[in-house]
Amino acid sequence: MNGNQSSSSISCSHNRGDIFDVSSRRPDQSGCELSTCVVLVASLLHRDRKRLVEGRGPRSAIFNISSGSSANCAAPAKSWDVGGTGSPPAVLGAARFNILTIGIANDESAVTLLVARSSEAEEVKKNPSVLKGKEILLSTNSTGEYAAIACLKKLGLSLRDMKVVNLGPAQEIAAFSNGNGTVAAAWAPYGFRLQEKAGAKPICNGKEAGVMVGASLVARADYAKEHPLEVAKVLAVYLRSVVWQKKNKAETMTYQKAFYAQGGVNLPDQYIEQDYDSRPIYDLSEQLSLFDRRAGPSKADQWHTALGEYLHSTGTIATIPNANNYLTDEFLKRIEMDAKLRAFANGE
Repeated sequence: MNGNQSSSSISCSHNRGDIFDVSSRRPDQSGCELSTCVVLVASLLHRDRKRLVEGRGPRSAIFNISSGSSANCAAPAKSWDVGGTGSPPAVLGAARFNILTIGIANDESAVTLLVARSSEAEEVKKNPSVLKGKEILLSTNSTGEYAAIACLKKLGLSLRDMKVVNLGPAQEIAAFSNGNGTVAAAWAPYGFRLQEKAGAKPICNGKEAGVMVGASLVARADYAKEHPLEVAKVLAVYLRSVVWQKKNKAETMTYQKAFYAQGGVNLPDQYIEQDYDSRPIYDLSEQLSLFDRRAGPSKADQWHTALGEYLHSTGTIATIPNANNYLTDEFLKRIEMDAKLRAFANGE
């Protein structure tokens, strides 16, 4: 199996009906990638279960999007209003589709992995040069590729030293399981699936390689301009879910496992717990701190600028977007200044 990296163009051809369940999206219309949805969905499933008990029925209309690229491509058609995605697609969305980043979904650095087969992992770590000329399976323009570049640099290599095979997560897992590729890069839950199904073993992760591999909360700029309060309300639900999940590990893991299974990824409890323990999430005060620019570029600015540099280095974008133009704390501050919304977001 051979492949070359080709990330200079993004194809937006897809069947919208294959990606989105839009039959009853209102009044809550949110879309997110499988990995990013976990934090929001756990809270909304908990909320909707209570609504059903009370006889009021569910209100949430969250739908899973196959990838950040698919979310970007669907933005012009207004298929979604507010959502979550990996940070590289969020930066790409800002550059090409006028998408705002309104919050940090989580820090996936420790669960975005570069893996090898268990029988070869120790040799690769001891002598990384054995990877030269070999195949690496990954999804281009993704947190997986971003972490892979950092991990290879840590090992004294670069993507140019390898043959890059660009695959979606499911195809990557199938290919690696069938003996293709020497190493593979993936974000959660797919990195766990590589371990569980393909017998892979991590040789590096984004945190160990010194990069922040995050996920972003995003909104279409036109929708955010027309409906700022609605965007703030959706963000407040997310922030409330953060507070709730930090206090309810066992129940969160139950919802998390069920949600992954609904997306076609079945994982043993050990990986669900590892995912919970290794993925920091941020409440309202922490979010405001990450976006604070009073002393210069915020931490969120720095993280996203680094991601822009990565996308520029691969030829995906011609120029690096200015973080000030698409990272905004407007909706976080709107929550903070509204006593009722602030109390809700803080789980009070």
